[in-house]
Amino acid sequence: MKKRVPISRIMTKELVTLSTQDDLVTAEKLFKSKNIRHIPIVEGDAILGMLSYTDLLRISFADAVGEDEQSVDSMVYNLFALEQVMVKNVTSVSPETTIKEVAQFLSVREFHALPVIENGKLVGIVTTTDLINYLLEQY
Repeated sequence: MKKRVPISRIMTKELVTLSTQDDLVTAEKLFKSKNIRHIPIVEGDAILGMLSYTDLLRISFADAVGEDEQSVDSMVYNLFALEQVMVKNVTSVSPETTIKEVAQFLSVREFHALPVIENGKLVGIVTTTDLINYLLEQY
């Protein structure tokens, strides 16, 4: 297995993002339609925070009710602004950070995604799924 492979090789580059002007209903639609679990919150190219599907589930009944109950989710989501639910002060990595370093970091932290920042600009996101897929390619 290669030891110095940069995270830029496996990170997701085509990002789905939200701004603080977006709402949680929009976020839920993106999570479900894009089949993703993490969305960077940005202002231009700068990252302001991260929203995970788990963050959204903490304040909703999203998977506890049937599809006919979407109005319940919308009512709950309308009680909160995206900025209230997103994680601020996000830890990030650079594109040159090695896959091993990212794996070590995520193995001891309670989150599963890291934004990849280059010169103050969001250029990607790396998730535990990206790491698992990379490991599977090695076998």
